[in-house]
Amino acid sequence: MEAIEVENLSKSFDGLKAVDCVSFNVPKGGIFGFLGPNGAGKTTTVRMLTGVIKPDSSVAIVMGHDIVQETQKAKEVIGVVPETANAYLDLTAWRNMMLIASLYGIPRREAERRVRTQLKEFGLYERRNSKVKGFSKGMQQRLMLAMAQVSDSEVLFLDEPTSGLDVQSARRIRQKIMEIRDEGRTVFLTSHNMQEVSVLCERVGILKNGKMVTVDSPENLRHRIGGSLTVEFCFDQTVSVPLNAERVGDKFRIYTAKPHDTICSIVEFAAHNQLNI
Repeated sequence: MEAIEVENLSKSFDGLKAVDCVSFNVPKGGIFGFLGPNGAGKTTTVRMLTGVIKPDSSVAIVMGHDIVQETQKAKEVIGVVPETANAYLDLTAWRNMMLIASLYGIPRREAERRVRTQLKEFGLYERRNSKVKGFSKGMQQRLMLAMAQVSDSEVLFLDEPTSGLDVQSARRIRQKIMEIRDEGRTVFLTSHNMQEVSVLCERVGILKNGKMVTVDSPENLRHRIGGSLTVEFCFDQTVSVPLNAERVGDKFRIYTAKPHDTICSIVEFAAHNQLNI
């Protein structure tokens, strides 16, 4: 079963095509990456697929529910984490979470159990009674992801969830995204970061000027695009710059279209000079 089925999704604003006849499918279970530059139409696409705005024309189905004809049923299986955290700043983390649970009609005792579990998983339980306005950006993003998890949604839409975060916070969120995938649920991830998408996603769709350019695996896309790869390395002893490499801090870097041959040359150089890589 497909988690998301989209055919000829379109949306115009004041005569300008923001999304132009976009079609793609997202298999159930796994992480689908949605890439594109600013203004490509990514956020508009997500807003249509989550029932926030109505498409001009399309067939858009989420877990078997038409997003236009069965909006309420579709929303019941969807969780959303927008790019900008929108929790209520003057409420505590606990009250924000309980509010979301009440909107999904979750009984209070079950809601408290789920909220407690999610806050602990995201490292926010000790701050559960603190107002969100005192949270850092990373903490707010983690809270948003926890709020989206309260309903145990089958499809989770994440719009730039690690944008602007420090390395530790971003890593924590990526780890949680992979755990959600491992539970058999579906994640729709928009991002500018190809490296992040390569680590997380099984398939990637690239949007440009409102049109879907391609849908493929990250590895296939790299092969199709071609170009150089970067090999970085260093040794346990100080050496002069080897193998036409450039020095970058305490390491060396080589750009190559043949990484296997380059790595073999590095290993051979190390063995010849009695170096450890």
